[in-house]
Amino acid sequence: MEFLLDPGIWIGLITLIVIEIVLGIDNLVFIAILAEKLPPEKRDKARIIGLSLALVMRLGLLSVVSWLVTLTKPIVEIFNLSFSGRDLILLGGGLFLVYKAVTELHEKMEGKPEVKSSGAVVYAGFWAVVAQIIVLDAVFSIDSVITAVGMVDNIYVMMAAVTIAVVVMLIASKPITTFVNKHPTVVVLCLSFLLLIGISLIAEGFGFHIPKGYIYSGIAVAILIEAFNQFSNRNIAKHEAKIPLRHRTADSILKLMGSKLDADLVGTVEAEEVQKAFGDEERYMVGGVLSLAERPVASIMTPRTQISWVNIEDDIEVIREQVLSVPHSLFPVCRGQLDKVITIVRAKELIDALDEPEQMAKLLKRIRPIYIYEKMKVIDAINTLRTSKGSLVLVTNEYGSIQGLISPLDVFEAIAGEFPDADEQLELIKLDDQNWKASGMLDLYQLELELGMLDLVEEDSGYFSVAGLMLDKTQGHVETGTHIEHRGVYFEVLEMDQNRIKTVKISLQHP
Repeated sequence: MEFLLDPGIWIGLITLIVIEIVLGIDNLVFIAILAEKLPPEKRDKARIIGLSLALVMRLGLLSVVSWLVTLTKPIVEIFNLSFSGRDLILLGGGLFLVYKAVTELHEKMEGKPEVKSSGAVVYAGFWAVVAQIIVLDAVFSIDSVITAVGMVDNIYVMMAAVTIAVVVMLIASKPITTFVNKHPTVVVLCLSFLLLIGISLIAEGFGFHIPKGYIYSGIAVAILIEAFNQFSNRNIAKHEAKIPLRHRTADSILKLMGSKLDADLVGTVEAEEVQKAFGDEERYMVGGVLSLAERPVASIMTPRTQISWVNIEDDIEVIREQVLSVPHSLFPVCRGQLDKVITIVRAKELIDALDEPEQMAKLLKRIRPIYIYEKMKVIDAINTLRTSKGSLVLVTNEYGSIQGLISPLDVFEAIAGEFPDADEQLELIKLDDQNWKASGMLDLYQLELELGMLDLVEEDSGYFSVAGLMLDKTQGHVETGTHIEHRGVYFEVLEMDQNRIKTVKISLQHP
């Protein structure tokens, strides 16, 4: 054991471990590519078997190192070229690497998915892959052992270095495999490395020695460039992540559906085919669904000023006349003012109970009003609407004051467009392809869907209507004829109702 105290032994061991790991990376990468062809549950097993075989082969070759040295003596001569056993192994291994690298590259470049008619992915046979790994291990083991023999004289140091290097590669195999297979460009780069190494082995088999430094310096430069590429892609993904999810999702889906958002496709054959596949109504509804996760309840509710409610303190005939004069089927019943809601009742039940005090008392106690916060997202309010069993849900601000109400119909209108009552008019009327006439209360999300845009509603904005947008951009100074431009869309006030914006003209062309 005295040789363990020799510093030269330790330096040689550490150096040989590093070299063996570097030489084994090529083996590991190729094993990763081959293992990817197997079912997921068998990939770890193939990697372990492959690297274990590599260790067994290398230790076996080291145990007969005296015979390995004789492989450098010429045993075959062809056309004045002499080949040793080592040369023949390198030629065979090089040809194998070139063949496998070229076929794998061809498969990657073709991009054809390997699927059965049933749709299940076709995986390679386990032992077929293991057989390829064994051949690969044999090639790299010869190169690795010859390197060890040329560097260190002590057989125990060689075996220790090879064992430690394989154990390190075994530990690192899964993360390296995951990384390689997760990035298609890295796979192509690795296959190119293997092609380069195969060519160098063939050249060496013919007696033309290519310094390893040249090969690995080229590989190092390629790895550096790929690192820059991966870093760039990561930054792009990071910046894209800052864009609201709704915008990214809606943009991607609406592009696929031939939306106006995808200006590059307009006029192309692909765009025409997509337009045939998806109608305007379908694209509108998909856009509406995608907006639900971002729209606050306040953007779809019936505002406080338009709520038809019943004051239980009014005369019976006044209540009866009020209920019969509007087409609504549900009414909030309040005591004195809208903020004091007692219940939500159906018009027919209310009419029937007006002349019967006992029935009215039961009716007022039957349903308790449900409240939600005005800044809650529509997608979150759907569950509340579901529990309301078709009733109205009241919308309040942070002080508990009623700001509006919503019903399942409001959610449906947010998806499919307006369904006005008999006493209502459409809030958006299309005049031509470039101009629209809209109510000041028009929801900006609805306008986005109509125009095929995504950015009319700014992040953290406090407005949701056309009137709110104009008041925000003009600091509240509006009158008939006031016009603004926002995101390439032009808005002009056509009609005022005292201080309220009643009607607006919307245009995609400068007035």
